[in-house]
Amino acid sequence: MGWHRELLIGFDLETTGTDPREARIVTGAVIEVRAGEPTGRREWLADPGVPIPQDAVAVHGISTERAAAEGRPADQVADAIAGVLTAYWKTGVPVVAYNAAFDLTLLSAELRRHGLPSLRDRLGGADPAPVIDPYTIDRSVDRYRRGKRNLEAVCTEYGVVLDAAHDATADALAAARLACAIAVRHPGVAALGPAELHRRQIEWYAAWAADFQAFLRRKGDASAVIDGTWPLREPAGERV
Repeated sequence: MGWHRELLIGFDLETTGTDPREARIVTGAVIEVRAGEPTGRREWLADPGVPIPQDAVAVHGISTERAAAEGRPADQVADAIAGVLTAYWKTGVPVVAYNAAFDLTLLSAELRRHGLPSLRDRLGGADPAPVIDPYTIDRSVDRYRRGKRNLEAVCTEYGVVLDAAHDATADALAAARLACAIAVRHPGVAALGPAELHRRQIEWYAAWAADFQAFLRRKGDASAVIDGTWPLREPAGERV
């Protein structure tokens, strides 16, 4: 039947910025999807405890004032999201996130910031898995396609409707549907079990990072360092 016809968990965060180790959660969504159709969802609005920059507000529409007035404390939101995700992982259900390295790194940083148990601690020392990242998969199976690789562009490529980009719930649903669409177009991806697909994505991400690092060096930007670990990147010196 294939993993893309079974239960998948779409996941997305909207945040205060683009550095996953420094940005804070503003909104989050976890949505259950089966055969491309949503069957349940959970949504969070957080008060990040810091001002939300205007460029971030322009992306997701959540102001500092609204987050402070309506949002739950950031530690409660991070703890709740981590608890929901790890409950699915414990039963072997894949979590789908577009550019998973960003969302999972940011969530991990938030847990550490608030002194909460890490994802691995909640999983008894195991890695958060399986994770399915349509961004990493698409970049591997259609390596030479021209154009942007953001969620909107790749949804257009695969005919997936994205109703409201940068809304956490809409993006989480689109990511899950996109994973299914990629599996349909590329049967070799569909044939892999979630655990094997997770392992392959680690390899694909590392290969991309090495190629991109080499490209930057050819361009003369030898100072740029691309982190080749996936899907959860920890600060240097901590377990990866």
